[in-house]
Amino acid sequence: MFRTVLRSVHRDLRRFVLPALAVLIGVACVSGSLLYSRSLAEGADRLQRASRPDVSVEVRATGAPAAGGAPAVPDEALRRRLAALPGVAAARGTLVGRAFLVARDGTLVGPASGAAGVDFTPDRHGADPRYALTGGRGPRGPGEVAVDRWSAGRAGYRVGDRVRVVVSGEVRSMRLTGVFTVDDPVVAAGGTVTAFDQATARTLFAPAPGAYASVTLTAAPGTAPSVLTERAARVLPAGLEAVSRPDLDAEAAAAPDRAKLGTLLLVFAGIALFVSAFLVGNTFTMLSAARAREHALLRAVGASRGRVLRTVLGEAALVGAVAALAGYVTGIGVAAALGTLFDPGAGPGAAAPLRPLAPVPLLTALAVGVAVTAAAAYVPALRASAVAPVAALRTDLPAPAPSLRRRTLAGALATVVGALLLAVAGGELAVLAVGLPVLLAGLVLLTPVIAPPLTRVLGAPLRRATGVRGVLALANVRRNPRRTAATAGALTVCVALVSTVTVALSSLSATAGRKAGAELPTDLRISAVDFAEVGADTADRVARLPHVAAVTAVREGSFELRDGSTLWAAVVDPDAVGRGRLGGLTVRAGSLDALARGVAVTTALAAEHGWKPGDRLTGRALSAAGVPGGPALDRPIVAVYDGPEALGPALLPESALAGAGAARGGPVASVLVRAEPGRTEALKEEVRRALDNPLLVVQDRADAERDAAESFGPLLSVLYAMLSVTVGIGALGVANTMGMAVFERVREIGLLRAVGLDRAGVRSMLRVESVVVSLLGAGLGVLAGGAAGVAAVSGQPGAVISLPWLSLLAFFAGAAAIGLLAALGPGARAAALPVTRAVER
Repeated sequence: MFRTVLRSVHRDLRRFVLPALAVLIGVACVSGSLLYSRSLAEGADRLQRASRPDVSVEVRATGAPAAGGAPAVPDEALRRRLAALPGVAAARGTLVGRAFLVARDGTLVGPASGAAGVDFTPDRHGADPRYALTGGRGPRGPGEVAVDRWSAGRAGYRVGDRVRVVVSGEVRSMRLTGVFTVDDPVVAAGGTVTAFDQATARTLFAPAPGAYASVTLTAAPGTAPSVLTERAARVLPAGLEAVSRPDLDAEAAAAPDRAKLGTLLLVFAGIALFVSAFLVGNTFTMLSAARAREHALLRAVGASRGRVLRTVLGEAALVGAVAALAGYVTGIGVAAALGTLFDPGAGPGAAAPLRPLAPVPLLTALAVGVAVTAAAAYVPALRASAVAPVAALRTDLPAPAPSLRRRTLAGALATVVGALLLAVAGGELAVLAVGLPVLLAGLVLLTPVIAPPLTRVLGAPLRRATGVRGVLALANVRRNPRRTAATAGALTVCVALVSTVTVALSSLSATAGRKAGAELPTDLRISAVDFAEVGADTADRVARLPHVAAVTAVREGSFELRDGSTLWAAVVDPDAVGRGRLGGLTVRAGSLDALARGVAVTTALAAEHGWKPGDRLTGRALSAAGVPGGPALDRPIVAVYDGPEALGPALLPESALAGAGAARGGPVASVLVRAEPGRTEALKEEVRRALDNPLLVVQDRADAERDAAESFGPLLSVLYAMLSVTVGIGALGVANTMGMAVFERVREIGLLRAVGLDRAGVRSMLRVESVVVSLLGAGLGVLAGGAAGVAAVSGQPGAVISLPWLSLLAFFAGAAAIGLLAALGPGARAAALPVTRAVER
């Protein structure tokens, strides 16, 4: 049987090239994703082990409150007790926060998510084991910093330069006294590490006076981390825990963020393999039809149905194995390309060197390639084995196709179920993940029924445009509806996925833009980029600028009321909000002029609790840990109003949180500014120049809408890049079908040539046929994908459904282009067939 399989594959080698290429691409994506993910995991483990080399045990907060209700934090007194334990060589208090390095050109160095500020704790020789100096010295005072050498190089700084560092929203000019190397995941991900002397770091980053983020212990020689962990645990108060270094490394390895990128890549690789299965299945279906007489002869000379089935599946397994091996080799290049694509180009690489001979990715690639190919070929193989021996005596093979009745019923049921799932999804991804595949399966099953009436509609326009060639092309599309469905099915899946992403992100973009515009209650808003802060003095600095009519910092406050409910409030300057100076609020009852001595609530909140002006609210402010312990609240309701979420669901004056953290109570969420009439644009530029902080964003309403809408652009580009692989496989499917159709229809093409159809006519006929099939697949894909995209966002409150018609039309144009390109090779081969030889076959 193996020799039979080899002969069959060798004989039809040209017909297996494109399906093998599709499997190769899918396997390359899978193996590349596995190799790159493995490299990332090994690199992250290496960095975790190399980082903080002096840590044997870490003492940290558990989040549980200590005595008095406040969260427990390690402090200096505890550090000293731990340092006196037997087996402790050193006990270090660690301080960590956000510190952003600004380059010479005023831009931020590295991503805002990776800007770490740390304490430089030198030993008696002036060295810190965590931050090995390569130039200069460590910081010794409040005006000095040291920076990791990769970040210093990117920013263009050298030892002795003045550098700008942003901490707690404040831009500081400091002297760069040294550069150091560090094995830190932050730097490996393209971020920065800025070190301050311990006194400055305590001022900037300490969670409480005299407290540390954690205390780390270095074990003396001969003391195991586990033993030291037990000793430390005995002296810890409630709310603190001691964790050994092996456990810290295990926690880092199990972090969910580790696997996110690899999982995403594997999902798209799986989609590519799924689309490849359409191409493989279609190839074996057409081959089985062409070999029906051969299979019947095998049955006539004694081969069993199982033998025929195993032979066809053996061919599929052989093609899959060869494609899988080639795909794995290609996958090594894919993994290297992914490393280049996602490498930030700063610091030591986060990924370890690739291990191309790792057994798991290699065996997975082989298993996936063979399994996908064999599974896709199983139904055609089953049909081939069902050919009766008596069919070998017939000369009019292939036999008539079986009825489409059961397929149509199954397709109609799947389409209805899929449509219902999308209708009730309400934005639930789990429901969408089931509903879209079911809908696509139903549409693919129904395509043999849908295609004939659609092509009849196209008949008249194509007849006028292309004459008899268009008529012949449409007849070919209708003649074998199963083949048409299999060919169009791959494109249907591809275009559906692209359409889903396009419609969903377009709608999310429109929703975000409208919401951002509605949420800006005044002329300008000053906010910080993600992971950064607005400085506590920002509002005061803006207030001193010309053309400012009103300005207020907005802080968030929460209170536990006497009835046990929680009141969330925006804490503002009452003078700016009162008398309508800030704008954007509609008073329904009472007056905001009295906000300095009271509280204002939104109409919805007042209706929920039955409040009205004059009612008194009493309670106590909640700490960052959600524990009541801040300033007391005892104020009357002075106004009921309607306004944006940024100024709700209640308003309190800054005096309500006085003394609860910063000078006016808590971090600043944003600063709202109203300009003098006609001076908004001028004031926006004045604010940007005055603040001169790359971490602050100054927006008017148009800016807010545009920035919110454009925030989805990078994600759309990444998804398009990943889905382009599946679209390419879909195009291979069309080309494969057209190429095999030429082999099947040699006699037909010869007869057409004999009765007067020239070479150009043959090429034109095949192009029209290919374009029609491609447009059919694209149309069904846009229909299903558009419905899924709408369902993905329709459950969100205030969702705006946006259908990007130009993009959807571009998908049809792209499908037509795919059809034209796919027909070029088959058309040239068909036109080159000698008429006499073609008629004789």
